[in-house]
Amino acid sequence: MLLQDVLYKVAIRSVAGNTSVEVNDIQIDSRKIKPGAVFIAVKGVAADGHQFIEKAIENGAVVIVYEESGLPTPDSRLTYVQVENSGSAAAYMANNFFGRPSEKIKLVGVTGTNGKTTIATLLFKLFTRLGYKCGLLSTVENQIGLTVVPATHTTPDAISLNQLLSQMVNEGCTHVFMETSSHAIHQHRVTGLQYAGGVFSNITHDHLDYHQTFDEYIRVKKAFFDSLSSSAFAISNADDKRGTVMLQNTSAKKFYYSLKTVAEFKGKILDNSLSGLMMIVNDVEVHFRLIGEFNAYNLLAVFGTAVCLGEEKQEVLTAMSILTGAEGRFDYMVSAKDKVIAIVDYAHTPDALLNVLATIKKLKKGFEQVITVVGCGGDRDRTKRPVMAAAACEHSDKVILTSDNPRSEDPAQIIKDMEEGLSAAAKRKYISIVDRKEAIKTAISLAKPEDIILVAGKGHEKYQEIKGVRSHFDDKEIVKEFFELLDK
Repeated sequence: MLLQDVLYKVAIRSVAGNTSVEVNDIQIDSRKIKPGAVFIAVKGVAADGHQFIEKAIENGAVVIVYEESGLPTPDSRLTYVQVENSGSAAAYMANNFFGRPSEKIKLVGVTGTNGKTTIATLLFKLFTRLGYKCGLLSTVENQIGLTVVPATHTTPDAISLNQLLSQMVNEGCTHVFMETSSHAIHQHRVTGLQYAGGVFSNITHDHLDYHQTFDEYIRVKKAFFDSLSSSAFAISNADDKRGTVMLQNTSAKKFYYSLKTVAEFKGKILDNSLSGLMMIVNDVEVHFRLIGEFNAYNLLAVFGTAVCLGEEKQEVLTAMSILTGAEGRFDYMVSAKDKVIAIVDYAHTPDALLNVLATIKKLKKGFEQVITVVGCGGDRDRTKRPVMAAAACEHSDKVILTSDNPRSEDPAQIIKDMEEGLSAAAKRKYISIVDRKEAIKTAISLAKPEDIILVAGKGHEKYQEIKGVRSHFDDKEIVKEFFELLDK
């Protein structure tokens, strides 16, 4: 492919060399450069690609795309392209290089703090059931039809993303559902993609370690909807106080879903129990397998998206009634003998934890204890640690503070940070056990018949990372192991 075609829509400052040169690959990682490739020097969070330009040239790069001035002396054998923003350039170039795959499918982006994975996964399952071959890009996993492709980030880098979308197109996918994180929006990983629609779930304080302020976090999320075209649709949660703000500047066709107010996609909960949700959705009574008010919102978002994509309402609701949720989202199991309920949930924000605990409260018959095992991840936003601990103690009978994925931090220190949020009354409810397996074991040993245990924090991450060392760790497996011992 000619370089000039790859550079379509890129904001260029200057060019030194030939843009008619043939290129055979584009990369942002100098280690992956082969002869004939383009190297794009992107300023990342952890590393600056400008530092690896020489390495890329050594490996055979024929084109260098960069942002910062003060490069090495230009080599007449190479082409140098200075751009306004190398992150944005990488996205447009990847889109062009892989044949603009998003224009050949119906791509739906799901953004918000909580619910992204569940909504995207449910849409994938629903449209697969409706007879379409679909792609899924989520935190838990990427899928092309029935084939699972491991996920490394909530949203992959721009080159990997366009390559994956191109693969989905080549394998016959018609619809792709994608979690679109605030990091991905801010880092231009999704720039240049053509979306059929965007979905907003809700927004709460999260990722402030990255965005610094809540206003900036909102601004970045909103930028996604601002970028949608007039041929796209935008669906937002009317019950979130920033639900209308998200759509106020979009060119897309606007729709809302709600449990509390008038909306295009209106729901009402009739019953919420361990057997699922009984709801009225746009005047139709439906039983869903999912549990909890937060899932009622997720289901409305899915219903609205399917209708906006042209599907028949009744057919959609019928198919939705047999769907199960995403792994690590209110996954529950019951011990055989004592009927102790254990719920594993990827609740890693105060709001998500409160949602799960509120759901548990509604499911209680009245006498059961709620025992919560909760940790907070290392190298992440510290401000939420005391809030998480306080929320757990306020809405549980007993709490065990433990490690999540401490990463490079000391797990004992993370627990100390959590303890700072506890009142005198809360302190009477909790114990701390650094070892997560031991904490889960203790919770199960403390449980009386029909008590409810919540294991929160990790969910889909089937490992623990302590001081840079990853070990296999699956909350569900641990619960199952101790339940089996209990039942003997």
